[in-house]
Amino acid sequence: MPPAAPSPILRRRRLGGELRRLRESAGLTGDQVIERVGWASASKLSRLENGRSRPDPGDVRDLLDLYRVDDAVRAELLSITQEAGDMRGWLKRYPAMTQQQRGFAELEAGCAEISEYNPVLVPGLLQTTGYARMRISSAWQVDQAAGVPEADNEIETEIKARLARQSALTRETDPPRYTAVLEESALGRRAGPPEVLREQLAQLCELALLPNVTLHVLPRDAPIGQWYLPPTAFSLYRFADPHDPETLAIEGGFTDVMSTDAITINRYKVVFEWLCTAALSASDTLSWLMESSGQLSAAATPPTVAGGPATAPAQRRRASGRLTER
Repeated sequence: MPPAAPSPILRRRRLGGELRRLRESAGLTGDQVIERVGWASASKLSRLENGRSRPDPGDVRDLLDLYRVDDAVRAELLSITQEAGDMRGWLKRYPAMTQQQRGFAELEAGCAEISEYNPVLVPGLLQTTGYARMRISSAWQVDQAAGVPEADNEIETEIKARLARQSALTRETDPPRYTAVLEESALGRRAGPPEVLREQLAQLCELALLPNVTLHVLPRDAPIGQWYLPPTAFSLYRFADPHDPETLAIEGGFTDVMSTDAITINRYKVVFEWLCTAALSASDTLSWLMESSGQLSAAATPPTVAGGPATAPAQRRRASGRLTER
């Protein structure tokens, strides 16, 4: 089972943020630090503070000495340094992963709360083997047509990795609180053949019964906020350690963007609240999923659902009604 502890990448981000805060509190510039600790590379400190390099315990000790931190802070940051460097030990608990799958696994490990919206797909943490194979295979066909080199076993590697990530929802110790908003169209005829959708709907019914999982189906005709249209799929991650920065993952067709910018994250939090308000309640969603799973046949598609409430939380709405600048 994948670890409940944060991934080394997440610990690197945490360590980098703490080291930057300590440097600024000491009133030192990056150049001054480099000169005083005697490092040859001017970019070394930048990479460390931005979480882009594996931290060396000796380097971290040098910085902590320079910043004159107390024993408690020193012990905590050296412990984080050790966790941040154990990439091999963390990854061997998973099957082989592609770079994209690894990025999501790193975010999901140690999460206290995950909120996801996808307008066209069932999120990876909820997918059946058949649905995952269909989605990954169709994307692989695009790569083939575009001349992107791809190994034949890459599809099965991605499927295994995706299924391994799903155990985060059912782990025995502190599973994350998971909420997803699924567009009705993501479960319709274009999403896949009936036998795959039937299995996927049945699994969604089972997952919706977990105490830490909340699912919402968004009717295709339900207005969101003041007629707001989310431009893309996104996921929000809040971690068990309150000092680890909340993270936003914006999913594109072939690339993903990660952000820890607080203003941007707050905008997407508002959007997610609006989506949950417009969508069916958790109980109505479960009823819809059960009915759709039972009725789906070779020639049938999930039924159309009635529109949900259109009112957005007034206290969170911006005056302009716009949540993103384009």
